[in-house]
This record gives sequence, C-alpha cells and structure tokens, in this order.
Amino acid sequence: MIISIGKNRSLVLAVSVLVTGCATVPKDAGFSEVQEQVNQRGGYQVRWHTGGAEDQAVEQRLRAMLQPGVTAEKAVQIALLNNPRLQATYEDLGVAQANLVQAGLLSNPLFHGQVTYGRDEDVTNFDVGVSLSFLRVFTIPLRKQLAGAEFAGAKLNVTAAVLDLAGEVRAAFYRAQAAAQTKDMMEQVVESTAAALYAAQRLHDAGNITDLRLANQQALHQEARLLMATAEMSLQQTQERLTVLMGFWGQDTQWRIAGNLPGLPEQPIKTEHIENRAIERSLDLQIARQKLAAIATRLGLDTNTRWVPELDLGYVVERDDGEYEDGISLGLQIPIFDLGQARLAAGRAEFRRAQQQYLATAIEVRSAARMARESVKMARAQTQHLEKVLLPLSQRIVNGTLLEYNAMQVGVFRLLQVQERQVELGRRYIDNLRDYWIARNQLEQILHGRMSQGGTGMAASASAASLSAAGGAGGH
Repeated sequence: MIISIGKNRSLVLAVSVLVTGCATVPKDAGFSEVQEQVNQRGGYQVRWHTGGAEDQAVEQRLRAMLQPGVTAEKAVQIALLNNPRLQATYEDLGVAQANLVQAGLLSNPLFHGQVTYGRDEDVTNFDVGVSLSFLRVFTIPLRKQLAGAEFAGAKLNVTAAVLDLAGEVRAAFYRAQAAAQTKDMMEQVVESTAAALYAAQRLHDAGNITDLRLANQQALHQEARLLMATAEMSLQQTQERLTVLMGFWGQDTQWRIAGNLPGLPEQPIKTEHIENRAIERSLDLQIARQKLAAIATRLGLDTNTRWVPELDLGYVVERDDGEYEDGISLGLQIPIFDLGQARLAAGRAEFRRAQQQYLATAIEVRSAARMARESVKMARAQTQHLEKVLLPLSQRIVNGTLLEYNAMQVGVFRLLQVQERQVELGRRYIDNLRDYWIARNQLEQILHGRMSQGGTGMAASASAASLSAAGGAGGH
C-alpha cells in the first residue's frame, strides 16, 4: 500500500505480508483427523453436528438403532453420535483452529491523529499517522508454531474425550444389564417366596407349624420384596445414567436393554507385553508430549522478544502553519524495569514441571496397565469358580434337598434355606460377571490409549482441551 501526501513523499507500508489478512478459518478444524484416530483405536464412528441436512439423517439412524433393543455396541455408537457434551467438546477444535489462523495474521494498523486551532490566527494544524506492530512480522513463524502445537494438543484431547465417553458408556451399559438381570431373578424369588408363604399359611391354619415358623416365612417373603425393590431402583438409576450418556430425552427415553450379560469368553484377553503396548498407544503421553512442545515454543518466543517487547513502525503527515511534512515514526518499548527475566523463569519452571508430569504419566500408564490386567484375571477366575464349582454344587444341594423333602425327610424350611443360598450365589455370579466385563472394558480402554475411566474421563479431556484452546496464540 502506498500513501502520498504533501510534497509527494511516499512510504510503502507492510508490503506483501499484509496479504495474510485475507486468511480464512477452515471449517473442518481437524475433525477428520479425530475421526481417523477414533476409528483406528476403537472402530467407532463420530460426527460433528453442524446443523445441516445430514444431522436429520443421523437422528433417524439413532431411532432405528433403538429397535428392537439396545446392545452395548449400539449404546456406545448412539452416545458418540448424540451426546451433547461431546458435541460441545468438538467446538474446542474450532477455537484452536481459529487461534492457529490468528497466529499468522498481522495486527491491524493503528491510525492516530491530532488537530489544533490557533487562538490568535485562523490557522488549523493537524498531524495524522498510521503505525503497525513491526516486531510481530518477525515473530509470526514462532507464533504459528506455538498455535500449531496447541491445535495438535486440542485434537488429541478431543480424541481422548471420544474414547473416554465410549468406555464410560460401555461400563454403564454393563451395570444396567446386570441390574436388569438381577431384577428378573428377584422377580422369580418373590414369586417363589409368595408361594411358600401361602403354603406355610395353610400349614399354620391346620395347626401343623408354629407361629414362629410362619413369622420366619413371612419375614423371608418381605425381605425378598425389599430386595426386589432395591433391584428395581438400581435398574432405574443405571438406565437413567445411560440415557443421559446417550443424549436422549422425551419419548426417546423409552428404550430397553437387549439380552443379558454375555458369558465369559472361551479365551482370555491377550495381555502379553501389556506395559509396552499401553505406552505405545497412550494418548495421555501424546498429550503430555504435545504440552511440552507448546511450552518449549512459548519459551522460545519469550526469549526472542525479551529485549524488544514492542516495536511499532509507522508513517505520519503533519501540517504546521500551512506547510506539510511527512516521515516515518518509530515506537519502541525500552526494557528498563521489566527485562523479561520473570517470564523466562516462569517458562523454564513450567517446562520442568511438564517434564516431571510426563514422567509421572508414563509411570501411571504402566501401573494402570498392570492393575487392569490383574483385575481382569481375578474377575475371570472368580466368575469361573462360581460358574463351574459353586453354582453346580448349589444346584446339587437343592436337588438333593428336594428329594429329601419329597421323601418327607426334611421340612419345607430346610428346602427354602438351600434355595435362598442358591439365589444369593446367582446374584453373586451376576455381580462378578458384570465386574469382569467392566474390568475388561477398562483394560481395552488402556490399550486404546486412555487411562481415564468412569464419569470423569470426558469431562477431564474437555476441560484440558478448553484450557489448551483458551491459551491460544495470543498470550504473548
């Protein structure tokens, strides 16, 4: 751009670098990379709702997935397509992408002017000028490098949020499935104790049993009803949690669970070299490395701008007593009181802290892998013991007691006792089978690259992504 005033003096300002002002923010914002990572690590499909026609097609697909019932895989896929908090997390990509574009832009020129009027003479004097932060031209590469590191970190954080939600939904589904299975079993127990109470009442009316025995049977039936109510409440709570994770409300909340918990697989999950596999796949470590890169770049930017924090170059035109003068203006911040030593010290401390955090994360990943492996082994062993030893043994005891009851060698209450023991073992088996699948899910999450498990995973990732994006490229 050329400005010419007065005595035909001119100054070329900001030359070709001003072209960067035409930069635009890409719409994808790195989401395709997130999709690829999520698919490679978990085989999941994700979509960013942008208000287009394709969003309606997704809604129709979600409703179709509810029929005839929801499985674990369906629940995970529904949540990844429909969870509003996850959709909110995707916006962090847009913020980080915008910061990357912003880092490559020059600051807008600053226009300034002054007009004075003579008191004794009818004379008007003025001076006008335009200035530009010239130092930013030289720091653009570093600023773009910093914003690029933070953008890469945002993509990793969003990928982590997706995997966290998938793991959380799968664990919640296993809990809901176990609660439904327990409720069904307790319904049978209530019916059984009701029948036994009816028989006991008739025996009592005939004078064949005492009041104490009738009271015991009444207590057994009421206890079964109480356990039934507890199972119903547990099912309602676990289903409600799953409904929230899947992002449903209104009529869509009337979904149902398909089937019971799957039995133990014939072959245990492979856990050889589990620590090395966890380290290689760890998103937590990738996020920590990206944080180190961003801090190192920011430290380099602080070092380069330590002695000249601000440098403005401009062009001014002045009219004094009817004469025009023009020239170049220069604004320089002189580092006298603030030599940048505090910023550099803080940056170095932050870098050392990030290094130690990286080491701590590596140790935690290894430990989490070992603990998850042992949890799966223990849960599998306990469930197998119940399935292959205790439950068959309990059934043999029930069958033998039933034969003795039919032969009038034992009373009805002895039969009820062994049946009650069998019900308790059945509940334990369901709980252990649930714990096995939750432990296996946690191990698979670690092998997908995430330590986080339960309700905190996605929230933590979203918070980290927000902080990374908020730091942006404009902090220095």
